[in-house]
Amino acid sequence: MDTPLHLQRRQFVKLGTLAATAAILPITARGADESSKKDAELGYPYKLPDLLYPFAALEPHIDAKTMEIHHDKHHGTYVKNLNAALDKEPDLAKKSLGELLGGLDSVSDTALQATLRNNGGGHWNHSFFWNSLAPAASAGTASKELTEAINKAFGSLDAFKTAFGEAAAKRFGSGWAWLVVQDGKLKITSTANQDNPYMKGLVPATDLGTPVLGLDVWEHAYYLNYQNRRPDYIKAWWNVVNWDVASKRFANA
Repeated sequence: MDTPLHLQRRQFVKLGTLAATAAILPITARGADESSKKDAELGYPYKLPDLLYPFAALEPHIDAKTMEIHHDKHHGTYVKNLNAALDKEPDLAKKSLGELLGGLDSVSDTALQATLRNNGGGHWNHSFFWNSLAPAASAGTASKELTEAINKAFGSLDAFKTAFGEAAAKRFGSGWAWLVVQDGKLKITSTANQDNPYMKGLVPATDLGTPVLGLDVWEHAYYLNYQNRRPDYIKAWWNVVNWDVASKRFANA
């Protein structure tokens, strides 16, 4: 049974708060404090969050130039466009990012809805993505609870990686692959463009859930280094997954 809409929105606000909190924590504290630290919700005017690590920190798996362009230019543009769209929408600007995206299906202006969907989704997804990454030496391992859930849902960690990689590789065009908790169970799904599993009413119910991990498979996330070899990028990404943060997200889900 689908989670009621008001609970979906409440969960989205909670994850938006965690993303904002993680953006200001030192990398050594992030995994331990992400689930308990309470901070202001992401709110208008929106700001591009700082990375917790230098652009080159994820090399050789994700190169510095890609990180710089991806963060400063692509994510920065989503933030700029989101703020511009809300300049003349004071009622919507009062909402947190979680409330805004969780209620997009109620925005009757289809052009405005599309702008908020693309740019608001881009801002939330990327904030979540940056905090899903860590230098290989700091990435940690999945908690006992998350490991057990992965084994139960997919058979093993390796089997999970294979299934997740296939979902990411087969996402046609631009989009995201997600590990989510849906109805208390782990599930792999994917969404197009800058959609995410919280956009109830805009994405199929089968794609809904509370995200634990998300992988950006837009070409701008990997093209400088991997060109058209998306599977190689996906394989390299596992080396910089922040399992401490994923484990905290799973515990909260």
